[in-house]
Amino acid sequence: MVAKKDYYRILGVSRDASNEDIKKAFRKLAFEWHPDRNYEDGAAERFKEINEAYQVLGDSDKKAQYDRWEHNGRGFVGFDDFVSGLGDVFDAFFAGTSRVRSRVPQQGAALHYKITIAFEEAAFGCEKDIEISRTEYCSHCRGQGGEPGSQLVRCPDCNGAGEVRRVQQSLFGRFVNRVVCERCYGEGSVVTESCHQCKGTGRERKRRKINVKVPAGVDNGARIRLRGEGEAGTWGGPAGDLYVTLAVEEHSLFKRDGNDVLYDLPINFAQAALGDEVEVPTLEGTAKIKVPSGTQTGKVFHLKGKGLPSLQQSSSKGDQLVTVRVVTPDKLDEEQRRLFQELSRKLGKTKMPEQGGKGFFERMRRGGKD
Repeated sequence: MVAKKDYYRILGVSRDASNEDIKKAFRKLAFEWHPDRNYEDGAAERFKEINEAYQVLGDSDKKAQYDRWEHNGRGFVGFDDFVSGLGDVFDAFFAGTSRVRSRVPQQGAALHYKITIAFEEAAFGCEKDIEISRTEYCSHCRGQGGEPGSQLVRCPDCNGAGEVRRVQQSLFGRFVNRVVCERCYGEGSVVTESCHQCKGTGRERKRRKINVKVPAGVDNGARIRLRGEGEAGTWGGPAGDLYVTLAVEEHSLFKRDGNDVLYDLPINFAQAALGDEVEVPTLEGTAKIKVPSGTQTGKVFHLKGKGLPSLQQSSSKGDQLVTVRVVTPDKLDEEQRRLFQELSRKLGKTKMPEQGGKGFFERMRRGGKD
């Protein structure tokens, strides 16, 4: 069996350190890693390890026994009979340790809610009523925990300290274990008669309707903060906040790019070739666009101020970008087919452009030479 801990490394001292140096190193580390001072994850385990190392190196007989075992690169062989019980002792000691709660006013926890709104509601703003469940101060005792008229008296179990100290004896000596008083829950005082509505907790669960004002121009994933609409605070602290996250539905016609609105305008061959005046939908109704003759697919028209307002500057609005898409018909009746055939004969077939006065393939045949 192998005990894999190097106690000198744990305390940060050399193997020839004096007893006084070992004691100083232990006191410094114990003060730094004590769970009542250090709230980091793993602080209790680190503190146990430091104590374990000092219980060996701080005792001259145990240290001499420890130093006799030969270090073979894998750990200290043969010493596990002694250290095997240390972990159990420290585990038993720390298993009952609870930090006494601070009795200063603390803000309540935040609540989160998600709502879905339409594209137009995000563009123009809206109001939504939501219903949430939250903890509030008891309406009967106003958070005091006692029946109206009852008195607050010092807790007899902890004598007003809010904590109970328990002394435990171990092979390392006496330890004082502080735990929250189970009678007053760390308050230090109790009421002579508990509130019948909240059973003395001073809090109750309520469902509340909250009105949420959604500003114009919000985007998908935006979050609205409602101060003081979260969980009730403790020891007189303020309530937490409510965060409402917005999910904006997709629109059947429009897409969004920042504060601009994107719209694809389908037109036919005749409109693209001859030009036309067409109506396009906008968030505020319809608008007319003049499509010039010879318009190609991908042409973009700008409708100034037809986009979404800016959250930072409500008077500033984006544009609506209208992109032309020339639609090829996939079904033709006999008359339409005849007209397209006649048009095709008159237009002729599109010729490949020549390169430098000679046909492209002719130049390739000659190796690119004129």
